[in-house]
Amino acid sequence: MNKHVIVIGAGVAGLEAAGQLSRAGIDVSLIEREKMTGGHLNDWFKLFPDRRDSREVKDYLEKFTNNDGIKLLAGIEIEKIINGRGGVKVTTSEGKELIADALIVATGFDLFRSSRKEEYGYEIYDNVYTSADLEKMFRKGKISLHNGKSPETIGIVHCVGSRDEKVGNLYCSKLCCVTAVKQAIEIREHLPESKVFCFYMDMRMGGAMYEELYREAQEKWGVNFIRGKVSEAGEDINNKVIIKVEDTLAGRPLKMELDMLVLMAGMEMSEGGRKIAGLAGLNAGENRFFAVTDQHYGSNRSSVKGIFFAGTCTAPMNITETISHSRAAATEVISYLNNK
Repeated sequence: MNKHVIVIGAGVAGLEAAGQLSRAGIDVSLIEREKMTGGHLNDWFKLFPDRRDSREVKDYLEKFTNNDGIKLLAGIEIEKIINGRGGVKVTTSEGKELIADALIVATGFDLFRSSRKEEYGYEIYDNVYTSADLEKMFRKGKISLHNGKSPETIGIVHCVGSRDEKVGNLYCSKLCCVTAVKQAIEIREHLPESKVFCFYMDMRMGGAMYEELYREAQEKWGVNFIRGKVSEAGEDINNKVIIKVEDTLAGRPLKMELDMLVLMAGMEMSEGGRKIAGLAGLNAGENRFFAVTDQHYGSNRSSVKGIFFAGTCTAPMNITETISHSRAAATEVISYLNNK
C-alpha cells in the first residue's frame, strides 16, 4: 500500500497493532516513551486465568514486530502532533519530524497511586504493599516483609482507586477481583502455611475461566473471602498491620491483625495518554479514558480524522480483549487508508 502509520505506545496494544499493520504491508513507526517494549507485561509475573508466564505473551507479540517494516523508536517522547490534509505530523523529543497517513494511540493505562488512599497506609506503614509490588516478589521467588521474614497472615483489599467517589473514579477497573484471586492462590503456593483474606465489595468475575479460578481459590487453596470494605489500616509497635472492616454478610465489625496488607490498585488513564490528548485535541470520556465515537461500532475511532485508538487507553481491558481491540484498530486503519 506504500503507506505509513505511527503507533504511539509499545505495550500489548501497540505491539499487536503494529504487527497487524506490518503484515498488511504498511510501514510502521512504533514510538515508546520507555526504553523497552512490553508495557505492564514487564511488571507482571503470571497472567490470569491460566497463570502462564507473562514473558510468553511478550515474546509472542514481539515476534511479529521484529521486522524491517516496523521502526521502533524507544525512549522517545512526543512533543507535538499536527493533523492536516496531508496526514499526521509528529515531532519527537529529539526534534525529529515524522509524517504518516494515520496514527494509532495505544498509550495504555497507569495503576492508581495507592498512596492517594491514605487510610490504607501505603508508603506510610512498612508492610503495606500494592498488587504490583507483590508481582515483583513473585518474580523473585520470595514473599517477604520489610524485615525479610515471611508473612503468615495476608490481607488483600479489592477496588483501591476504583468505584470510589472520593478519588473521582466511579467506574470498575474490571480486573482487580480476578487479580486478587490469582495473587491469593500464588501466595498460598509460595507460603502453604499462610492464611489469606480477601476483602471485597462484590466479586466481579466477568471473564472466561474467572469464576472457576475463584472457586479453586476457595476449595483448593482455602482463601478466605470477606464481603466488606476496609475502613482504615494502622500499625502497632511490632509492625503488624491492624485493619478495621465491616463484614456485611455477618453484619458485624471486625478488627484484624495482619502481617501484610496488599492493595489491588485499579486502572486509570495513563500520564502519557493525557499528554497525547492535549497535543492532538482528543477528548476524554466520563471515565477520563479516551472518548470513542461510539461504544458499539466506533470503539477504535477518535473524534479527530486519521487518529485511532487501541487497547486500554479507552477503558479497562484484560490482555485478551486488548489484543482483539488492537486487531480491530489495525482493520479500521487499513479501511481508512483504502478509502482515503
